[in-house]
Amino acid sequence: MKFSVITVIAAGFVASAAFAEDVAPTAVAYNDLSVAQSLTGIPGDPANGRVIMGDNSVGNCVACHQVTEMSDVPFQGNVGPMLDGTGERWSEAELRGIVVNAKVAFEGSIMPAFYKTDGFIRPGNVYTGKAADDTFGPLLTAQQVEDVVAYLVTLKE
Repeated sequence: MKFSVITVIAAGFVASAAFAEDVAPTAVAYNDLSVAQSLTGIPGDPANGRVIMGDNSVGNCVACHQVTEMSDVPFQGNVGPMLDGTGERWSEAELRGIVVNAKVAFEGSIMPAFYKTDGFIRPGNVYTGKAADDTFGPLLTAQQVEDVVAYLVTLKE
């Protein structure tokens, strides 16, 4: 009897975690520059994070940053700092905060906010005739942010 009750309780926790909702971009809680709470409640996949960072149609982090471990990815940039040793310099929470919105930690940063949907200054229809509305989502999904953070944590010097 004891085993079956524990099994049912454990199954309930697993099921609730599987159906947990992502933290919305507008609900991300910062503590200084850190975001301690996972955006998904699901651990990030470092292998997928590496793909996202090198894919110019998704994260494209290497457009601005260099990563020695990603030497197979061409056209790495030198606008942002080299990311080697990132996992030693920053905690997981700090890295999550930087990926979500680097401007919280580095006010003058030109790094895009990868998990933000509000507070943008957009040209109006008068200038382009095609002004963006408020229906678009963040550049990366919550799980993609977690994957990128999981990869960055592995970058030790």
